[in-house]
Amino acid sequence: MSFAQWALRRLGSIHGRKVHASRVHVLASHFAEMIPPGHRVLDVGCGDGVIDRLLQERRPDLHIAGVDTLVRPNARIPVTSFDGKQLPFGDKSWDTVLFCDVLHHAEEPVGILRDAARVARHSVIIKDHLAEGAFAWSLLRFMDFVGNAPHGVELRYKYFNRAQWASAYREAGLLPAETKTRLLLYPAWADPIFGRSLHFISRCDVLHRPSG
Repeated sequence: MSFAQWALRRLGSIHGRKVHASRVHVLASHFAEMIPPGHRVLDVGCGDGVIDRLLQERRPDLHIAGVDTLVRPNARIPVTSFDGKQLPFGDKSWDTVLFCDVLHHAEEPVGILRDAARVARHSVIIKDHLAEGAFAWSLLRFMDFVGNAPHGVELRYKYFNRAQWASAYREAGLLPAETKTRLLLYPAWADPIFGRSLHFISRCDVLHRPSG
C-alpha cells in the first residue's frame, strides 16, 4: 500500500469515527421534521440506507425506498438500480423525493432534479452545499474528498451558489417552501469551520405543469 493510499484510508477512518456517526443521526432528525405524514419517500443515491433506517425509526408512518447507481448488498432499505440520469418510475409515483448530498456528484444535477419533480407528487427535499463566501469552494472540495474518496465515490465537485440553486429550482419546476441552514452537523469545535453556511436542507413544493 502506498503512502497516499494509507493516508486516504486514515482520513476516511477518522472522518467515520469523529463525524459520520453523529452526522447521520442529525440528518435523520432534520428530515423527520420536514417530511409530511404518511408519505412514500424515494431516496435518490441512498447508499447504504443508514439515514433512511434512522428516519424510519423516528417516523414509522413513512414508507421509504431508494435508488442508486450501485446497489450495496448491505443496504438497510429496498434499493433499485438506475443509470444516474432518469428515475425508473412513473409520473407522481412518490410523495416525496429526497437527495442527501447527491446532486453535486451528479453528471447532470439539474436534469436529475427535473426528473425528481416528475416522479414526486408533493415535494422534493434537498440536502446539499452552498458555495458562497471566502474559501467555500476549496473547503467543500476538501470535505467531499475526505468523506467520499475512501469509499470510491465519484467526485465531480459541482457546487452551486444561491443564484445557481434558484435557477435550478426554476428549471426543475420547484418552489422552495422551507429551508434550514443551521444544521449542526459537526462537533462544536468544528462547526464554525466546516458548518458555517456551507450546508442547507430545502423542502421544495412541486409545481406540476399541465400535460399536453
